[in-house]
Amino acid sequence: MAITDKIYVKNHRQLASQLDTSIPKGAFKGATLDLLFQGEGLEKLDDASRERVLEFAQDFLDCDCDTNPYCGCPERKFMRYLLELRAEGLGPEAIVDVMSDDYMVYAYPGDVLSFLDDSVRTLEAIEALASVEDDDEAERAAAAKKRELSG
Repeated sequence: MAITDKIYVKNHRQLASQLDTSIPKGAFKGATLDLLFQGEGLEKLDDASRERVLEFAQDFLDCDCDTNPYCGCPERKFMRYLLELRAEGLGPEAIVDVMSDDYMVYAYPGDVLSFLDDSVRTLEAIEALASVEDDDEAERAAAAKKRELSG
């Protein structure tokens, strides 16, 4: 299961009440993405909530794919965001706090930790394969990214 399947809308019930509709709790579920992408009813949200929802849409749903927002770009952008937060030295709990403040979404710190651990393991595999293929540049790049994420 991808980390984006474990990202949830903070204050889900409050937002659904303000929008006067039901939305899934998952931030990357189809109905949630539809609501954000189409922007229908967002004027019903209080100013602070609307600002964060629009920032989320702008930062993660902005791409030129024909199938946007179902193209996978929003999920890839969000995973990159999480990895960037880790590269800044934040741990799983701090990452959850930042994503919550930035976009009104949350995850469990253990899920974020598992995602980060999986990312490091993937980089280790890339590093090993690059070594076997004598691709020094790819090996160095993977090792550098791994050090970034390992803190």
